[in-house]
Amino acid sequence: MSAFKIIEVGHLDNMRDLEGFRLIDVRTVEEVMTGIIEGAEHIVLNHLPQHAATIDTQAPTVFYCRSGSRSGQACAFFAARGYQNVYNLQGGVLAWTAAGLPLVKQ
Repeated sequence: MSAFKIIEVGHLDNMRDLEGFRLIDVRTVEEVMTGIIEGAEHIVLNHLPQHAATIDTQAPTVFYCRSGSRSGQACAFFAARGYQNVYNLQGGVLAWTAAGLPLVKQ
């Protein structure tokens, strides 16, 4: 079983330039209504298995949620299936906003 990696808020911008980079918000629809990290796409955690085929197994993919717990589950799911560059945003949206970074409305 492959392990996933942890990424801190301050390192997310460095990853955005990587080829194939994806940022995926796994929070609920209600949570996303409060705002989302710019450039992220929203896929509710329990819908991820249906979207697995759309996620490149080699591309750097960062998952996040409110605190990092649900996105950790998403990372574990994909890492166990051989995805190579899966990252969990440590602290999720709570860490993002605590760092003074904005959320945008979808």
